Amino acid sequence: MKILIVEDEPKTGEYLRQGLREAGFVVDLAQDGLDGLHLALQGEHDLVILDVMLPGMDGWQVLHSLRKRGLHMPVLFLTARDQVEDRIKGLELGADDYLVKPFSFAELLARVRTILRRGRSGTEPTTLRVADLELDLLRRRVSRNGRRIDLTAKEFGLLELLMRRQGEVLPRSLIASQVWDMNFDSDTNVIEVAMRRLRLKIDEGQEPKLIQTVRGMGYVLEMPETP
Repeated sequence: MKILIVEDEPKTGEYLRQGLREAGFVVDLAQDGLDGLHLALQGEHDLVILDVMLPGMDGWQVLHSLRKRGLHMPVLFLTARDQVEDRIKGLELGADDYLVKPFSFAELLARVRTILRRGRSGTEPTTLRVADLELDLLRRRVSRNGRRIDLTAKEFGLLELLMRRQGEVLPRSLIASQVWDMNFDSDTNVIEVAMRRLRLKIDEGQEPKLIQTVRGMGYVLEMPETP
């Protein structure tokens, strides 16, 4: 799942980005309202965490612009403005939650997961399945043939990408940008190492083998064709 943070205070923004990444999310960070609106309008995010007092365009205006354009992704206000009137204004504009700074990251994470669970209920599956492989997006759990598989946050993100795009050959450059949030460097073998470890956990001792390397092109997760 992909989260957009719009926060102009650099330390807070980096703290949030690091914590949410460690929790297994893909995270984008914008440091002013205009950049935040531009990213949000692409419609690629499952949740926006939005400050109110932002340069360029404040959080109220960002949310109003999103809703006016028909974008209804969940929005959580995270702000130092603690007046009841501010909370009411945020919720009336269409925010899903409102958390006042200073905040506990554990509480923020719990609210994020609750919003995502509520927002996806009845609209998009929270469990991905390929053959006997299951990935629970909300509980962050993976199992195959009923057996629990422990994955790191990066391995989970990698498997989620492969399962969401089942049957599609994904080049290393796309995997690097989506999972590692970096430009692909042909001199690094980080993706090959991660894929090898993931394949061992998912396919070792199992049939059929689901993760395949397509030489010179990338990787694909799919049910092999029956001869």
